[in-house]
Amino acid sequence: MYYNEETILYLDGKFVKAADSKMNFYSQSLHYGYSAFEGIRSYKTANGTKIFKQEEHYDRLRISCEAVGIPYPWTNEELILASYELLQKNNLEDAYIRPLVFCPPNMSLQKAVSSNILLAAWEWGAYLGDKLLRVGLSSFQRPNPKGFKIHAKIGGHYVNSIMACQEAKDNGFDEALLTDMNGYVAEGPGANVFYEKEGKLFTPCLGNILAGITRATVIEICEEWGIEVTEKQITVEELKDADTVFYCGTAAEIIGWESLDGIGFKIPFNNSVSRKIQLAYKNRVLELEVEDKKSLVGV
Repeated sequence: MYYNEETILYLDGKFVKAADSKMNFYSQSLHYGYSAFEGIRSYKTANGTKIFKQEEHYDRLRISCEAVGIPYPWTNEELILASYELLQKNNLEDAYIRPLVFCPPNMSLQKAVSSNILLAAWEWGAYLGDKLLRVGLSSFQRPNPKGFKIHAKIGGHYVNSIMACQEAKDNGFDEALLTDMNGYVAEGPGANVFYEKEGKLFTPCLGNILAGITRATVIEICEEWGIEVTEKQITVEELKDADTVFYCGTAAEIIGWESLDGIGFKIPFNNSVSRKIQLAYKNRVLELEVEDKKSLVGV
């Protein structure tokens, strides 16, 4: 699904075949989840193949490594160049790029003294599909930020996401919604959440969630279009009373919700401000010009 006999990876400064690559089974990352990663998208835009928010993603990868003591000797420039070459070698334009920083053999819990980097890329559609989501409130909460570096995108953190996602699927939902340690709305297993009320947007404040790059892009779009956005603590009851809700993330892009715990929303997603933002986001990643908000209505 992700690679074949011809797929090329970038591994520690060299381009190698995925089928021939190996990893040490005593890696601290394999045993303890001590790794950092990113999810980045490239698009076939009006101006050629472009990696969206490349600097921001590699900045966050460095910040994640620094947060947990993983050595990070690479520069954005060299990794961005490697990413474009990786796309070219695999004949990819619309693609998902996965940088992964992992640690060498070490069975102790001490921080790593060196690290390795992998870049992989493959064709991948929108992670959550393109249909409105039936979301279920998870019994799992996001980890306490006093116990984890929540702002860092660390491999071991995602066991929490896997459990929430599995539970949602087992209960007949498309995706889960997690709360924070205080019971306020946090995020999805792999996406940030916004809700719309009377033409305004609301989203959980930072501190208990991942600072999503797509989340930041949504806020940028709203500022440009004059749409008010408030970052605040949000109760589940408040979310159920929303006009409409959507998830956003690099893998998911922007995807609306159909319901939360079987409860629908007041405005059809296609008639909402959120739908306009979804369209504006797509235009942005494809580098298409939009003259005004009216050009997005009803598209």
